[in-house]
Amino acid sequence: MTTRHVRFALLLLFVLLFLLPVYVLLVTSFKPLSEADPSQAWNLPRVWTTEAWGVAWEKLQPGIVNSFLLAVPGSLISAALGAMNGYVLSKWRFPGSELVFTLFLFGMFVPYQGVMIPLVQLMVNLGVYGGIPGLVLAHVVYGIPICTLIFRNYYVTIPDELIEASRVDGAGMLRTFASIVLPVSGPAFAVVIIWQFTSMWNDFLFAIFLTGPSSWPTTVMLNNIAGAQTVPYSQQMAAAILASIPTMIIYVLLGRFFMRGLMAGALKG
Repeated sequence: MTTRHVRFALLLLFVLLFLLPVYVLLVTSFKPLSEADPSQAWNLPRVWTTEAWGVAWEKLQPGIVNSFLLAVPGSLISAALGAMNGYVLSKWRFPGSELVFTLFLFGMFVPYQGVMIPLVQLMVNLGVYGGIPGLVLAHVVYGIPICTLIFRNYYVTIPDELIEASRVDGAGMLRTFASIVLPVSGPAFAVVIIWQFTSMWNDFLFAIFLTGPSSWPTTVMLNNIAGAQTVPYSQQMAAAILASIPTMIIYVLLGRFFMRGLMAGALKG
């Protein structure tokens, strides 16, 4: 057996180990409640049914709608703000820009738990507590540091000669950004949108503190799928799969840009 075959066998083994939880999720989601038991987790259903999927969708549907209302505008706003910040900090530097960038980065290390009480008080004072707009605002503000870092590291790879040439031609900051920088920013936008969409879709702590029952996203609704006397494992498994589908679609659609944008500027930034 050659080294290549050994590597292939190891990779296949790791793939199978990674997919084991997915197998349990799938087969359990198609079992009736009488078969959905931890002792039978590895067994195929004796009776295949989609009843759990229907119940899971009925319970999760309001949360999925709320999650889309949160993650789609939130990730787009985060990407727009990160692009503008990264552009200014990389190509239109001003006195103290390095200090400003450092202060931006400090925001990445502030834990959610440390700001939760003052954040709730701020949301109440602004009149956005308890709804999706306040949750979007919290995630956008918290996402500014990482979005700025990604775009700034990407934009340092754009030759300064292009920016200088646009200045010579009479283009200002905004015209240069729109005509020169934005058209080549696809990989960076893909990274930020994937990052922020996933973060917002999977958020639980902000959601439980900053929203009410009518605005709960998928994660909170998923947590609430539980029985009073018995645990409906099949419904929970089906709900978990439904909750993960949007993020998987985002990765499939934008995944080919992800590593390119993530590694851009790694050597120069």
